[in-house]
Amino acid sequence: MSTTQMMKGILDGCILAIIKNKEVYGYELAEKLGEYGFSNFSEGTIYPLLLRMQKEKLVTSILKKSTAGPKRKYYRLTENGDQALKDFIRRWESLQTNVNHVLAQETKNERKIKNDV
Repeated sequence: MSTTQMMKGILDGCILAIIKNKEVYGYELAEKLGEYGFSNFSEGTIYPLLLRMQKEKLVTSILKKSTAGPKRKYYRLTENGDQALKDFIRRWESLQTNVNHVLAQETKNERKIKNDV
């Protein structure tokens, strides 16, 4: 399974979390994701996600003047987006706990089998 396949859905939650703290524009969002180690995601990846989230009423956008050129579209979280973020966090914590439990137990079993051989 590639990292890209694993990231589907997870990226949505990360974007919602970043937007929750302050309005951001697409390039800024890509930069923030890069700062968190998600360097594989360009604006070309992010804008379709933002458009879908806007259609699902998870985020809204507003055009604002920019000191560096044309107006920028800033995104902010809606109440639906805030609820979706809370749901994501709850699912993520459960998933993370379960995956960590499986990996810890199975790698422990693997080491035991190697030591018995």
